[in-house]
Amino acid sequence: MPEAGWRPADPTPSIGGIGMLTGGAADNRPLEARSDVLVYTSDELGEPLELIGPVEAQLHVGSSLDHTDFFVRVCDVSPDGRSVNVCDGLQRFDPASIRRNPDATFTAAVALWPVGHTFAPGHRIRVQVSSGAHPVYARNLGTGDPSATATTLQNADQAVHHEPGRLSWVTLPHFSG
Repeated sequence: MPEAGWRPADPTPSIGGIGMLTGGAADNRPLEARSDVLVYTSDELGEPLELIGPVEAQLHVGSSLDHTDFFVRVCDVSPDGRSVNVCDGLQRFDPASIRRNPDATFTAAVALWPVGHTFAPGHRIRVQVSSGAHPVYARNLGTGDPSATATTLQNADQAVHHEPGRLSWVTLPHFSG
């Protein structure tokens, strides 16, 4: 079970994406090297893969806090290792939106921006999971206090599960024409 710590005093930065100041395609390798970013990479693709439509992640997660975020990004990794963002999304959770299982885990559904992208042969699909993308998304302070007036930051221990009975996945809209 991969784990990552979330520290609001050192929020996971946004690189590329949907933000006006940080938007667009960008090489995500510096982001993926951070200890608070989990990275999952496919095998090389043998043929082109065209994706068009909505993307959704279903993560089976654990968090030491009830005020937490999960950010998911899909990237296109070229043969030279360059990892370029394709689509992403963030979901903020609070005590009212978390339905914990008896083992304290919960399902985090994250809707990503729709995709329209073709992965070339020899490329790989990469999925990043973290607890933020600051400043595109305001950092979650972990307390539930309003960001504008809060003075306390609370760290979180996060886990993403992907074993039998606690699976996590990303649904990609494959187009075959």
